[in-house]
Amino acid sequence: MRIAIANDMFMAVEVLRRAVVKIPDYKLAWVAYDGAEAVSKCAADTPDLILMDVLMPSMDGVEATRHIMRQSPCAIVMVTASVNRYAAKVFEAMGYGALDAINTPIFGDDGLLNKIATIARLIGKSSYRRSPPVHHSKSLPPLIVMGSSTGGPQALRTILSQFPQDFPGAVVVVQHIDAQFVQGFATWLNEQIPLPVQIAIAASTPQPAKVLIAGTNLHLVMRPDLTLGYDKEPLLSYGPSVDVFFNSVAKNWTGKGVGTLLTGMGGDGAQGLKQLREAGWHTIAQDRKTCVVYGMPKVAVELKAAVEVLPVEAIAPACIKFLS
Repeated sequence: MRIAIANDMFMAVEVLRRAVVKIPDYKLAWVAYDGAEAVSKCAADTPDLILMDVLMPSMDGVEATRHIMRQSPCAIVMVTASVNRYAAKVFEAMGYGALDAINTPIFGDDGLLNKIATIARLIGKSSYRRSPPVHHSKSLPPLIVMGSSTGGPQALRTILSQFPQDFPGAVVVVQHIDAQFVQGFATWLNEQIPLPVQIAIAASTPQPAKVLIAGTNLHLVMRPDLTLGYDKEPLLSYGPSVDVFFNSVAKNWTGKGVGTLLTGMGGDGAQGLKQLREAGWHTIAQDRKTCVVYGMPKVAVELKAAVEVLPVEAIAPACIKFLS
């Protein structure tokens, strides 16, 4: 796999270069020291992967990613001194097509190589493969997946505030909200509930007693290796899609779980909830009385996708009961 580096810090370039050349199947394609140079070099010699710094002179990594994904698309991983500090820029870049993000590595840090190996498997460009973890259903945490739209933030607060700090389940949420507001939504929700809330990034995995929320306008999906990722397909008029996420979970997650479809306009998530039920999941739809808009749950009920139809305040106790 041919890998390029775009970074204006010479020390960072050297750390990245050393990591790349450690693996025989990885070749350094080129180095660019600002975003404009990266766009130019990528157009002339498109690599398989670019390790793209977020902050650079002349043109930053976000703008460079936007140009590259339009003109000469390839896999891009954003590299930054702090993913959390520059989350807004990272997620903007992911909105343009960057696959993932990682903190700038230090010497001896294998995190970058693990990340590259994951990308290599996704794009099928390298024979080098670190052994993926073996997953058995008995070792998986119970999973709670939730989809919501209009009125969803308040419904999610009501439900998630009832989960204790030692909640044994992992929670993943797809809320219809534009990417530019996701960080604010995550911060607000973090202040309202006992569990920590994080924006899901590519290659993250569901963890017990943690809430992950979809973070871009792309579709959040669960991969066959049980990590989360983002896909542009299918091309819909909205994103992220609850249906796309629920369907990927039904297909790939081998443990037990609860699927919940909450208040929202339209019918997104109803077919996905049905897929979860057919895969053996316990499924819940929010009832008409407590919905701000009785659209998505209504379609789910009509499809017989929900095992239970409950008021919003009863959903958390139902999840806890199922997990126990």
